[in-house]
Amino acid sequence: MSKELVLALDIGTTSAKAVIFEQNGKLVAEAERMITSHYPQPDWVEQDPVEIEAASRGAIKDVLEKGNVDANHLVSVGLCAAMHSLICINEQFEPLSPVMIWADGRSSEQARALRETVGDEVYANTGLPNHPMSPFSKLLWMKETNFEPYQQAAYFMSAKEYVIQKWFGVRVIDYSMASATGMFNVKEFDWDKQALALSGVNAEQLSKIVAPTEKLTGLDEAIAKEMGIPADLPFVIGAADGQLANLGSGAISPGEVAISAGTSGAIRQMMKGFKVSEDQEVFCYAFTDELSIIGGPTNNGGIALQWLKELIEYEGSFEQLTAEAEKVAPGAEGVLFLPYINGERAPVWRQEAKGNFFGLSITHKKEHLVRAVLEGITYNLFHIGIALEKQAGETKKIYVNGGLARSPLWVQMLADVFGKEVYLSESHHSAAWGAAWTALYATGKVASLEDIKQNIPIEAIIQPNMDNHTFYKENFDKYINIANDLKKYF
Repeated sequence: MSKELVLALDIGTTSAKAVIFEQNGKLVAEAERMITSHYPQPDWVEQDPVEIEAASRGAIKDVLEKGNVDANHLVSVGLCAAMHSLICINEQFEPLSPVMIWADGRSSEQARALRETVGDEVYANTGLPNHPMSPFSKLLWMKETNFEPYQQAAYFMSAKEYVIQKWFGVRVIDYSMASATGMFNVKEFDWDKQALALSGVNAEQLSKIVAPTEKLTGLDEAIAKEMGIPADLPFVIGAADGQLANLGSGAISPGEVAISAGTSGAIRQMMKGFKVSEDQEVFCYAFTDELSIIGGPTNNGGIALQWLKELIEYEGSFEQLTAEAEKVAPGAEGVLFLPYINGERAPVWRQEAKGNFFGLSITHKKEHLVRAVLEGITYNLFHIGIALEKQAGETKKIYVNGGLARSPLWVQMLADVFGKEVYLSESHHSAAWGAAWTALYATGKVASLEDIKQNIPIEAIIQPNMDNHTFYKENFDKYINIANDLKKYF
């Protein structure tokens, strides 16, 4: 066997996944090690950086063993990670604090104060709406509360940067992960001076900003041996999971939208240049020096279905639960669900937002609630999609990935609500494939990022039911009116 395989490491919120692909996108093997989230106080969500690094090492070791792959057949490793994490680090590159992940909401007051003062100005330069998911807001909280690890920190990093530093001994961050801090000026491609001043952090405490094609060499030999790979195997820094999910699903041309629908969700589109939204409904993050990604994340994807399953004490599987919704026609006989049970990011950007059922009557049963929850998740994505179109133009084609994409009922619902064709990938590892392809491009194995379009195995193309689409458009108007009316009560 010649060298023809590529490995991607995806450091996510719930696990570190290692995935090996052939260069045509065919899946060879996958492995994951779970990462524990801790909730020490209300709105606090933390993880252990040491556990994340160990899980990352372990996932690579596991996937080689699971796939019975000779590491000498790997051409490179691409990196991918969840956004918006923050760790305080000392001079010896040891963590002084846990990882505050995107879901940590302790800086809600700081985000609200930003919105009322200089938030618009910072957003115009960075492209990240004012929200407690932002490391910028987290740093403001640290500064204002005299958080001891902040006061002692020599450096501030994301979980991805921490892993890279441990393995390669360098402090680097790619464009998209830098954008996700809320402190990267997309106009100057450098750390934003105003954000630095407000947070009390200097640029030397942050990592060097590099392109997603940056190659990482000099892997620690002991770590390489433990993982079972050659120490000279080239790694490529890659990008954040959102950008790479678009690339890995093929949603890179104008009008092509990628929807990720797992525990949370997001809808995103690539575009040339950088354009922020006047009303801060969507983010604008850098990907390369020419391409940015605009879109919006939602806190409430499959987690809303999980919540309902627990609420009604449903004993069956998720597949059986979603099948209940098939008993009910579109519209759930008048029941509407605002899915903000976990606070919300796009399009309302209010951590204090709350979920609601509207229109319940004595005749409604569990199947109506299931249908309403699935439709509410989809309406929320459509709501973000409308804001996206203001910035990037009409949506023409949708690529979908994530856990909810395994539900045929929900994927059809998505096509019907948007009134567009939905392309379903054979693999649900779109972000990992995007990381792998970036590594292939950076190491000269493929000619361009755009060539990935010829190397994405598509499982199915789902056509919208336009009669259902007509109904859903009308029902969405009712949904949006209720959402707007309830804002004042959040």
